[in-house]
Amino acid sequence: MAGKTPILHTDNLVVGYQAGKKNAKGVAGTLNLNLYAGELVCLLGPNGSGKSTLLRTIAGLQPSLQGTVKLDGEELTQLKPTQIAKKISLVLTDNVRSGNLDVYALISLGRYPHSGWLGTLSEEDKQAIDYAIKVTGTSEFLNRKMDSLSDGECQKVMLARAIAQDTPLIMLDEPTAHLDLPSRIQLMRLLHQLAKETGKAILISTHELDLALQSADFIWLMSSGSHFAAGLPEELILNGAFQQAFDKDGIEFDIATGTFPLHQSLAKAITVEGTGAAAFWTKKALNRKGYRILADQEQSIIISTETGETLWIVMQNNESGICHSITELLLLLQDSSNKNLE
Repeated sequence: MAGKTPILHTDNLVVGYQAGKKNAKGVAGTLNLNLYAGELVCLLGPNGSGKSTLLRTIAGLQPSLQGTVKLDGEELTQLKPTQIAKKISLVLTDNVRSGNLDVYALISLGRYPHSGWLGTLSEEDKQAIDYAIKVTGTSEFLNRKMDSLSDGECQKVMLARAIAQDTPLIMLDEPTAHLDLPSRIQLMRLLHQLAKETGKAILISTHELDLALQSADFIWLMSSGSHFAAGLPEELILNGAFQQAFDKDGIEFDIATGTFPLHQSLAKAITVEGTGAAAFWTKKALNRKGYRILADQEQSIIISTETGETLWIVMQNNESGICHSITELLLLLQDSSNKNLE
């Protein structure tokens, strides 16, 4: 973005770890990355590709093997830990389960870079804490102990602490790892809104491919062998980067749906005519049963809603059958297939 200073900038960065006193093993690089205010970036990649190593390097928890990291234009290695803590708040995968610490006390710890060792909270500190509590919806369990919280509640508290820290950059390592599906959706929605409403830059390491494709402004895609790609989610899909990153035997990325299909298509092919939710889920059920959805096949399904009721009309060899549910449809197709084998 011309004219704007990135919150995070890396220049020829190589991340990895020391394999002995003299040997270093790089896992990703060289990386030239920019992250701007108001952006939500999702860091994706298979296990072992270096996602956590990159986050820890950016946060100053481990040294880079090569290159530089800049925060708000200042080089990371020139900053003191307290200065870094005013620029980056980091939420790691591990939950905090301290039986003696209540929720409000933990969220308040986010103000440590501003309040110092004594921990005396100013009016500004209290306002930042109240805001963090409000946007994360943690007010209902403020007085509870951390060890009494569910995984989803604990993750909200950790995010509230990061928001209370009030840094321009928030980084989260696998924030949805311990959450159920509704909680994962709520958290990703919250992070998306937070970036837009507060202007903070947010970087998330995640395995939630479907949620990342929906919520991320940009994706950083790491893969084995130090391969790296960055760009809009849609562009990384169309140029084949997703397929390359997650390439394993028998696994293919479907660019039409943005998913990795579980079921391999067999030789059976069928045409489905219809739109809307009924057509979408009918195709899903047929794929699971080994059908490929193709145009102009001898056997076809017409999904009709003209009568106010959803009907599945199966056409084959100038004959038709009417079904009132997907269950009936699959049974009819199975019966027809068995007859053709006889």
